[in-house]
Amino acid sequence: MTAFETRPTDPSAAADRGDVINVRGVRKYYPIKGGVLQRVTGHVKAVDGVTFDIPRGSTVGLVGESGCGKTTLGRLISGLLDPTDGGVYFGMPAAERRRLDELMTLPAEERTSQQATDLQTLTDGYRIDRLNREQRRAYRRNCQVVFQDAFSSLNPRQLVRDIVGRPLKAFGEASGDALTQRVVELLEQVGLGRQHLFRYPHQFSGGQRQRISIARALALDPEFMVLDEPTSALDVSVQAQILNLLHELQRELGLTYLFISHDLNVVRHMSDEVVVMYLGQVAEAAPSERLFTATKHPYTEALLAANPSDDEDAEDAEDAEDAEDAEVIRLAGSVPDPANPPQGCRFHTRCPVAVASCGWEVDDVVRVATEEGASLEGLSDVERRTPFDATLRFESEPLAQAALRMLRSDGRSGPMADAIIRLEHSGDSVDVVLRPRGDVPLVEVEPQHRTSCVLFTEYGGYTA
Repeated sequence: MTAFETRPTDPSAAADRGDVINVRGVRKYYPIKGGVLQRVTGHVKAVDGVTFDIPRGSTVGLVGESGCGKTTLGRLISGLLDPTDGGVYFGMPAAERRRLDELMTLPAEERTSQQATDLQTLTDGYRIDRLNREQRRAYRRNCQVVFQDAFSSLNPRQLVRDIVGRPLKAFGEASGDALTQRVVELLEQVGLGRQHLFRYPHQFSGGQRQRISIARALALDPEFMVLDEPTSALDVSVQAQILNLLHELQRELGLTYLFISHDLNVVRHMSDEVVVMYLGQVAEAAPSERLFTATKHPYTEALLAANPSDDEDAEDAEDAEDAEDAEVIRLAGSVPDPANPPQGCRFHTRCPVAVASCGWEVDDVVRVATEEGASLEGLSDVERRTPFDATLRFESEPLAQAALRMLRSDGRSGPMADAIIRLEHSGDSVDVVLRPRGDVPLVEVEPQHRTSCVLFTEYGGYTA
């Protein structure tokens, strides 16, 4: 792999400069409609209660599998989508951020009228979907996006001069010869030049098109940029050039980045802090080096185990032994349906170190029985009272008795079996009750290191 520059990591220095963005309890649900009348029958929970900060002048990496909600969150932060709940706050001073956090921890019914007024004032003054027209325009100027597919984000019918100069025109910054000169300066800033002014996007390579996208994003001197997998469609050598360019621009202009990527090697080298997402929620968040060397969530460990190393000595005997140890934490199966996410810890259905308190539910009982080849024969209906309490109805009493024996399984063990607190048979039905569990909160287990794994929040950790 072609080398790119490694950024120094000093989260405390970035924190001293305050935050550009504060994300608080953000949710984005998409309705599922069905029937002739197209009534809402459910919701896809693309982003479900995400909270983190982006310090000024830093790079925050956002990683996770496809479908985890990274791109949706990036669009919420950039103002391209409005949240279903929660909010994204821009340019909030530290004292007011602390006040916001204090107010948000209070249930709505317990807030005094003054506290409610204070919260409304903070919301109207800093939350991007509540800003007035002038403030919204200022945010549009200060937050720019570089998309994954540079070709589709550039108008194929416009010349480079018009593409890069459009933000300057829209904000009345320049026109005529002054506009052309400013576009030339921007192109030179990203490694292109005057000779590229009067060409169309299809006349450039993928790396050059991404440079044009970056030049357009820089046109209005923004404070903050959302980089949505800006190098994933590029060759490895071109990736290194673009990453070096982004790093140099940040150093020169004091930019703040949200860097969304699948490539953990790139995220490690580019980011001061890393946020790991799984199924719409944050699984782990920590300074970059700490997250990669002292992982606190099995999902993060599984991502690292599956990630190809860029170390040239990866085939050495010692590395091979480490790789063998990493087999303990492996991803199995696919990401669950975001319209019906698992209860408790959302990763428990795929986690090899899950425990009884992770949030096993009735659907898990049916799924695991099927996966183990011991499907609940004759199961005709599942009457759920809660996700953890249901009656399984069978076609006959003998089939119900067989299912009861299978679930008891004479010595059957494992986290899900340990989570079952009651199994009762009556006629052609079996009552199943499992240990109930709410969402696992994101908890700070070490300074600046948060995780939502019950093994750390309740059991003090795990040994891989």
